[in-house]
Amino acid sequence: MTIIAHISDSHIGDNDFNEKSFLNVVDEINDLKPDMILLTGDITNKGYYNQFEKATEYLAMFNDPLFAIPGNHDARNLGYQTFEEFIGERSWKLTKDNNFVVIGLDSSSPDVDSGNIGRPQQIWMDHQLDQCVINECFSIVCLHHHVIPIPNTGRERNVLYDAGDILKTLVDHEVDLVLAGHKHVANVWKIHNTLFINAGSVSSKKLRGNDKNSYNTYYINDDSIKIILNKVDSEKVLIGEYPRNIL
Repeated sequence: MTIIAHISDSHIGDNDFNEKSFLNVVDEINDLKPDMILLTGDITNKGYYNQFEKATEYLAMFNDPLFAIPGNHDARNLGYQTFEEFIGERSWKLTKDNNFVVIGLDSSSPDVDSGNIGRPQQIWMDHQLDQCVINECFSIVCLHHHVIPIPNTGRERNVLYDAGDILKTLVDHEVDLVLAGHKHVANVWKIHNTLFINAGSVSSKKLRGNDKNSYNTYYINDDSIKIILNKVDSEKVLIGEYPRNIL
């Protein structure tokens, strides 16, 4: 079984950051000992250099391998450059056991809240997903912006500009999981054989209604994918259990 922790939207820096929630999540995930931690953007609140410096200290508290992509807040104030200095490449491919592939995409643009993958990055993703199909790999694609609108988040303002093209690519390749953040609300959509999963905010104080900070965990075996919503200082909720794609 492969266990993945999915965190998002920590917003480290300024008064929007809830340090207590973040530290509680660190303890919980370290106890879980997942195979990997995937962080889908908005690590910092405003992309400032000192916020990235602080973020590296917090992220170093996790004991397990962590892979991150930037969000729109990270791309502010030249943060898209600072991200590469402190965190790493803004788009990447990870292969595990030769049959498990995770692709990270940068959907952010400098000082713009809306998302965009763009043709060059989409062509690269197409090629990587072609190889996943040929090699019958379990595939995960991570990006910050949601591809499909999320319920209970108000008026839609900043879904991907090229959402239609990206959605078609993901569904045509039967990507197993598409992970995103951005809206601070957890949600699961299933379209054909692809699960589109949003994580809530792990430590931002900007939450809707009586929502709590949260993160997702995924338990993946040969037959199924189990999705758990972990509310900080509260309950753990089974969002759903789905059969694995059989290629």
